[in-house]
Amino acid sequence: MGNSRSRSGLNVSSQFLPEEQAEMGRLFDALSSEKSGSNTSPRSFSLKALKSHIGEALPPKMVTRLYDGMRRLDVTGQAKGPSEGVSQEQFTVSMSHLLKGNSKEKSLMILKMISATSGPVKAKEVQKFTEDLVGSVVHVLNHRQELRGWIQKKAPGPPPRVQVLAAQLFSEMKLADGKKLLGPQQLDCDCDQAMIEDWVFRAHLVATFLSVVIHRGFLLHLSLDLATLVPRREVPQEQEFESVLDVLSVIYVNSHVPREQQHRWHLLFSSELHGHSFSQLCGRIPRRGPCVVFLEDSDGHVFGGFASCSWEIKPQFQGDDRCFLFSISPSMAVYTCTGYNDHYMYLNQGQQTIPNGLGMGGQHHYFGLWIDEDFGKGHSKAKPTCTTYNSPQLSAQEDFRFEKMEVWAVGDDSQTQLATSSKSILDVDPEAQALLDISGRTRHSDGLRKAPDQE
Repeated sequence: MGNSRSRSGLNVSSQFLPEEQAEMGRLFDALSSEKSGSNTSPRSFSLKALKSHIGEALPPKMVTRLYDGMRRLDVTGQAKGPSEGVSQEQFTVSMSHLLKGNSKEKSLMILKMISATSGPVKAKEVQKFTEDLVGSVVHVLNHRQELRGWIQKKAPGPPPRVQVLAAQLFSEMKLADGKKLLGPQQLDCDCDQAMIEDWVFRAHLVATFLSVVIHRGFLLHLSLDLATLVPRREVPQEQEFESVLDVLSVIYVNSHVPREQQHRWHLLFSSELHGHSFSQLCGRIPRRGPCVVFLEDSDGHVFGGFASCSWEIKPQFQGDDRCFLFSISPSMAVYTCTGYNDHYMYLNQGQQTIPNGLGMGGQHHYFGLWIDEDFGKGHSKAKPTCTTYNSPQLSAQEDFRFEKMEVWAVGDDSQTQLATSSKSILDVDPEAQALLDISGRTRHSDGLRKAPDQE
């Protein structure tokens, strides 16, 4: 396609394979043949042609950003400003940077999509670009009907989830001195390409979202693994309910789950479907592999935790350092293990002298996240942070009440057992069984267990 030579300006090269270059050529031919009514060269395309080709797949603002980014790209090193239309070289190099480029190449395109100047841009301009990018991802996935069972839920009050996730991504931006942008007073700070390059490198969802916008906006035939971005939503027996989750919440949490478990979320427990019952919870989530727990408290805060291993009912802590806590609303954040202790997960029922409930992080009576056996209440204690996860108070009130709780198994079921297994608490807790035997008490449940139900 004539874009492998190096000139005095930008290195005009493409990382596309031959068959991918052929697809880029066909796409450019389609764009440059659009009847735009402009005076652009036959071998270039206009904004009108780009909008006509993409249609309603992307928001108009993002289409304009893409067009401006492409025509502002100087592939000769001699341009004195943006070109009248997008040439084939500009198009191919832009697409190569956006889809396959490194952090430096992607940061260059982001700068071009924000401003026509070659110098730094204001932090507030990067913030607005991030909001447009996040909104475009939801828009295009919804337009292409690729939400995989999830919905774009409208939050009951401000700010919407698009702004919440955009704020989380933007919070990863660091100033030149290495400090993060912490408040509105810093939105007028300058952000140069080096800062944006560092941001793209660390906030990996930015590059992923750029790729999704291009892939699904143009309906490219290049490979794109959406399964690890948006997991398949599975609800048993097609039971419908109003989940606390929207697609952006799922995308954000799923991006922190181990990659081999990102392709599928299967509902194990919902308080709306299965009742406000700790017994139901304990009957449905043990021995089902890694899970994500979500809560919405009475003040509208949404938060939870990722359990990296199967839950077991026993009076000891369990899990490993892959576990984490997170917040979804009013802000998005993930809190990983500190190494201070191994109090990752805890699930207990029916004990007299130790707490009964579900907990993650901290210690007895002082958990980072706690669901009491008296279902509907819990606590999130952090003075100033949870010792296990370094998380702040996740709920609006330290001792909170909640109406909605969901538990989703992630990944495949191949190494998990049904939650309706015939095992009792004595089976999963050998110490409790031994104590019962020593005391001479009879195990009344022996011989009275039901055969396991088939899911």
